[in-house]
Formats: sequence, C-alpha cells, structure tokens
Amino acid sequence: MSSVISLTDIRRVFTMGDQQFEALKGVSFTVDEGEFVAIMGASGSGKSTCMNLLGCLDRPTSGRYLLDGLDVGSMDINQLADIRNKKLGFVFQGFNLLARTPAVENVELPLVYAGLQSRERHIKALAAMEQVGLSGKEENHPSQLSGGQQQRVAIARALVNSPAVILADEPTGNLDSATSEEIMNLFTSLNRQGITIIMVTHEADVAAFADRRITFRDGRIISDSQTGQTD
Repeated sequence: MSSVISLTDIRRVFTMGDQQFEALKGVSFTVDEGEFVAIMGASGSGKSTCMNLLGCLDRPTSGRYLLDGLDVGSMDINQLADIRNKKLGFVFQGFNLLARTPAVENVELPLVYAGLQSRERHIKALAAMEQVGLSGKEENHPSQLSGGQQQRVAIARALVNSPAVILADEPTGNLDSATSEEIMNLFTSLNRQGITIIMVTHEADVAAFADRRITFRDGRIISDSQTGQTD
C-alpha cells in the first residue's frame, strides 16, 4: 500500500519580534492510502500547526512533506492552492458553508475552482450529497438544515473532487453527542470505501472511531498507535 502522506523531520519555527517559537520539532510520520488517523494533543502541542502544513495552508521551516508523491515544500502559493483543490478535501468545526447558497451549490464550489462545466459540477455534487445521505436537501439553504445536516453538506463538498485525503478539523466540535456519533459513523463508512481521512480532535471518544491515533506534546509526537477499533 502506498503512502499518501509522508512527513520527514518537519520543523516549523515562528518568529515574533526578536523571539522564535518552534511549534514542530522534527515530526515524522506516514499515512497510507485508506487509513483513518486521529491527531490529538493539548492546546499548543503542535497538532494544529501540523494540520495547517498537511492542508498546504503553511509550509515547513525545514523537512520534507510529500502529498500523494508530490514535494509540497518547494511549491509557490499558486501551486499550493492548486494542490489543495485537487488533492485535499476539508471539513471544519464551523461547517464554513455559504449562507445564501443552496446546499448543492456549496458542494459544487471546489469544482468551480477546478474549472468544470456547470452540468458536470451539478451531477458530481448530487452524487456526493447522495453519498452522505442528503438526497432531497439539494436546494435547502444552510439555515434550513440542522447542524448535522450542515456538516454532511461540508463532507459532501470535501468528497466531490475525489481527493487523495480528507482533512477534518474538530468535525464534531459544534454538534451534540448523538449527532457527533452519526457524523463519525459516516466518516467510518467513507473510510471503509477506501477514503483516507486525517482528523484533529481533542475528544477521546471521537478519536476512537479512527484506526490509528497520533498524539502530540510540545511540538513532538509522543505516541503513534492503533486504536483497536473493530467492526
């Protein structure tokens, strides 16, 4: 099985005035195609910095990051934007939907940036909404949907480009416990279809849905283990 994510000795140093802060201190790990990985750690542990790097929203100070075989570290801003749209799907705690736009058009957004024609965008968006259990809600605006349904729209948007990896940042943070479980069961189902998922969470019960847990502390990985999740 091939590695879709490969980090080697990643360091990220932030300069604030005459002070330097090393947020990541030589982080290395790989994620194989089809894995479901939870990244955990307290505030300030480095997990969010790592997620920003994985999402091509930032670049490492040193080290090597390969995304689906491509060396991200050498890319300029435009190349990073392009690889984000082609290789990554994002799911956020706050859903990040356009309030005045129907659900199906929210799902189509990555395809607009990819330059697909309207009809092809619509067909792919409808298929993604069906995949997350939202058939019949295509024309609903976010305000007409529950929190769980809004997150499903966000997941459909993340899926619609057939990305190499879905990155989920605290995807259940704004949801009640029953809805959180529904969303995590959806992620599990998608993962069983072969979709690679990397999720940041601070909740152990949410992390337990993943196959593997990577824990950060003070800019380093302190554990990397299988969770023991079974069918």
